[in-house]
Amino acid sequence: MLAAARTLVWVRVLNQLDAYALSFLAVLAGPGLATAALVIFGVAALASRWAGAFLLDRFAPRGVLAAGLTATGTALIMLTLAQGPAQVLVAIALVGVAFEIYEPATQELLSRAATGEQRHRVFAVLGVALSAASAIAGLLAAFLLPLGVRWLVAADALTCLTAAVVALVFLPRDARGPQKATVRRGARWKPPKPLWHLTVAGTAFAVGHLAVMMYLPLALLERGAPAWLPGLTLTGAALLAPLALWAAAPLLTGRTHKVLLITGTFALGVLALIMAVAKSPVLTVTAYLACAAVNSVLLGRWQSMVADAAPEPDRPRWFAFHGSSWGVAQPVVPPLAALAGAVVGTIGTGAFLTAGAAFLLVPLALRSGIRRS
Repeated sequence: MLAAARTLVWVRVLNQLDAYALSFLAVLAGPGLATAALVIFGVAALASRWAGAFLLDRFAPRGVLAAGLTATGTALIMLTLAQGPAQVLVAIALVGVAFEIYEPATQELLSRAATGEQRHRVFAVLGVALSAASAIAGLLAAFLLPLGVRWLVAADALTCLTAAVVALVFLPRDARGPQKATVRRGARWKPPKPLWHLTVAGTAFAVGHLAVMMYLPLALLERGAPAWLPGLTLTGAALLAPLALWAAAPLLTGRTHKVLLITGTFALGVLALIMAVAKSPVLTVTAYLACAAVNSVLLGRWQSMVADAAPEPDRPRWFAFHGSSWGVAQPVVPPLAALAGAVVGTIGTGAFLTAGAAFLLVPLALRSGIRRS
């Protein structure tokens, strides 16, 4: 099964190699449509993750993964060819609907591939691999963007379709097939209380993570950094993650996911507050790289907690519900950062204050959350 996990990591890396295209949806839509485009995409992507979970009730994860990647690639081709506001918005909605279908299938396949600490390692390897692929994606974006945003979208479509083919050809068929959720016929599935606690904690973590990632370049420029420094910093953080995870591995033996998440998010909160009070680019970059090192230790911990705590038939729904935390956090971060920025004077500093407060809320939420870790 670990061979299947390695194949799955390569599938997701292929898909990630040009994932920055979606960061330029607002550019493609244009100033007049940007807000509507982002709202439509965000709502559709949130629904997409749930669609992926419910498809797992009927189909095996391998098929759902390949179908999600194929649908995303096809929708991106439609977006590349779209002309006029109506076509662009419809295409963006279709991209959103397809965008997260493969995520619950990915997590379910990895959950089946291993158990215990080995399960966490495969989730962590996926996180590190995606970070490295993101660094390459940034370079591809820098190369393709001068040709036009549509070229970036077309390249993203190609990587999605290639990943779908690799998944179908090289991922083994799962003899167990779909898992039926533990709900009575005609009854609605309800998230249990432990999952609510973990999702609240995950939402706070997502707010903190996104606030730092979205506003680090702006904060550095506000503090007088040269234009090349933000990109170099993000690339350096992506390269640092696997090294930090490797160096910390001997120190993590015997620590539960819950303990590590509580300790790690507290450290992230302190580092984010240091970034907020920092005035120089050097101190900001140093604190951010420390954040990247701490975050590398947390890679895969959330998914492992969900996988360990969920009843096996309900795992896709647990993953979808917990994964919604990122869909909720994304539209919340900009207004929070703007509000804090209005108080402290700059939006970058406001974003770091938002991140610090959000990270420090995570340990409070986890204390009464899932006990099995």
